[in-house]
Amino acid sequence: MLKRVLIANRGEIALRIIRACRELDVETVAVWSGADESALHAQLATRSLCIGPARAADSYLNQDAILSAALATGCDALHPGYGFLSENPDFADRCVQAGLKYIGPPGDVIRKLGSKAAARTLARRAGVPVVPGSDGPVKHVRQARALAEKVGCPVLLKASAGGGGRGMRQANSPEEIDRAWKEAKAEAVACFGDGELYLEKLVVNPRHIEFQIMADSQGNVVHLGERDCSIQRRRQKLVEESPVLPPALREEMGRAAVAAAKAAGYVGAGTVEFVLAPDGSFYFIEMNTRIQVEHPVTELVTGVDLVKEQLRVAAGLPLSFGQEDVQTSGHAIECRINAEDPERDFAPCPGTVDFLHLPGGPGVRVDTALYTGYEVPPYYDSLVAKVLTHGATRLEAIRRMRRALEELIIEGFPTNAPLAHLMMHDPAFVRGQYDTGFLDKNLDRLLELTRTCDRLMEEET
Repeated sequence: MLKRVLIANRGEIALRIIRACRELDVETVAVWSGADESALHAQLATRSLCIGPARAADSYLNQDAILSAALATGCDALHPGYGFLSENPDFADRCVQAGLKYIGPPGDVIRKLGSKAAARTLARRAGVPVVPGSDGPVKHVRQARALAEKVGCPVLLKASAGGGGRGMRQANSPEEIDRAWKEAKAEAVACFGDGELYLEKLVVNPRHIEFQIMADSQGNVVHLGERDCSIQRRRQKLVEESPVLPPALREEMGRAAVAAAKAAGYVGAGTVEFVLAPDGSFYFIEMNTRIQVEHPVTELVTGVDLVKEQLRVAAGLPLSFGQEDVQTSGHAIECRINAEDPERDFAPCPGTVDFLHLPGGPGVRVDTALYTGYEVPPYYDSLVAKVLTHGATRLEAIRRMRRALEELIIEGFPTNAPLAHLMMHDPAFVRGQYDTGFLDKNLDRLLELTRTCDRLMEEET
């Protein structure tokens, strides 16, 4: 097993990795920026070091500083978490060149899958269905217009190096291609330094379904079932749940996910993402080469500790389970709690936690790095907590989530928790009748309900 792991991340995912390491008697080294000196991950690791000022480019994205910290503290491995450098193939290569085990897939695998256009080609060759569209990158806007007319609008122009909904634009007719091309390309260059685009037909009213996979260096690849991530705002996930598919469809999509991972020579934890059309057809859209924000959903229904499994695989050990061992029990839901104001177009709202109360009780899990008095810095992602519930049935998990969100108190800045609470009461959500357009269709109504609830509470007090 590994002896000492540097965690090249911050916040709740850094804490999650620290906890898994401690249970395996693995020492941890936390790195922190000038804005995170008082952060929990810096306090709870075996050892911690400052690697630069607050700006991410000078700290959590500073490869030289991170590698120097790992080597200076005698680490034998590095865990990138999610975000920051977690899907940077050059960083993965540099870790290995420095004599460190990189807890994730090799750099060449990240390269294969990091380009969405290349990943589509790989999936197609593996027999995995992909959304109709371009075979590889689109070279110029004329080609994009011709493809749009061929596959039929609406279409999406997407950054090959993209993620998180950035570098993506929709065109509802060939006449809109020019605008979508210019906007997607400009955002792709600004966000990823790479303007390469590909085109695919927009599947109308789909569900966003992802499959968790684990693979070891001995060639074993296993899927751990699906998560539904269709509740999104600007293509950023807000609510995830599992399981949601009938057994036959789960088996079919799971086989496709494993085939895609095997075709890439995958090692470690990863997520294969699909869109599921209303008629039951599904299409590969991308693969995320890291642990996901929503991985606890799968942990709750399968009982598998995915982070511990990552550490085992990085140490050269085989998976501790086979496909036949994966069983799901009950239902799990996750709500992402962000420091943002839904009334101001979800503007980020960093600030000081004046008071914090976290929910508990049967079937409740909260992953967070918050504590009373902690100052949420303005430099990073607005995610401050993940509230999860598990129940014997989906309805029980929903009812527990309602209770958990009612118990959650974060004072000092606004969050999206009231909005999440109302979604747990929405009839369409409760019936499971929703798709990726749910929030766009219902946001105004839900926000009006939050205002009404706030007004009634003020009147009562």
